[in-house]
Amino acid sequence: MPGKKVLYFTEKDMEFTDLLIRIGLQRTVATVLVFLANTSEASSRDIERGTDLRQPEVSLAMQYLQSQGWISSRLEKTDSIGRPQNLFSLSKPIAEIIDLIQTEKENEIRRKIALTQKIRNYIE
Repeated sequence: MPGKKVLYFTEKDMEFTDLLIRIGLQRTVATVLVFLANTSEASSRDIERGTDLRQPEVSLAMQYLQSQGWISSRLEKTDSIGRPQNLFSLSKPIAEIIDLIQTEKENEIRRKIALTQKIRNYIE
């Protein structure tokens, strides 16, 4: 698609990404998630350009996001000869995804507290 505008990260996007990384998301996953939160849909190439990630990094991040059910894709034929390209978008609002991440982290903390209690039982 000639003339298509590619999004780039703002300072606020970088801060959002950093927060996601600090709570435990992989850097590439957090970066792609924030990028997709700011666009209706994007190709892998758009994501590579906009996030400054390499193709294998984008690919692995997309696999994780798809396994979580957070993104969807559709095929679009290109104007030129060749294979159609996948266009990706969030399948849920970003706020809902953040809620899911929060629930997962809360459950993780509960499991660790329970394990710590078991450890205490061994030393008492």
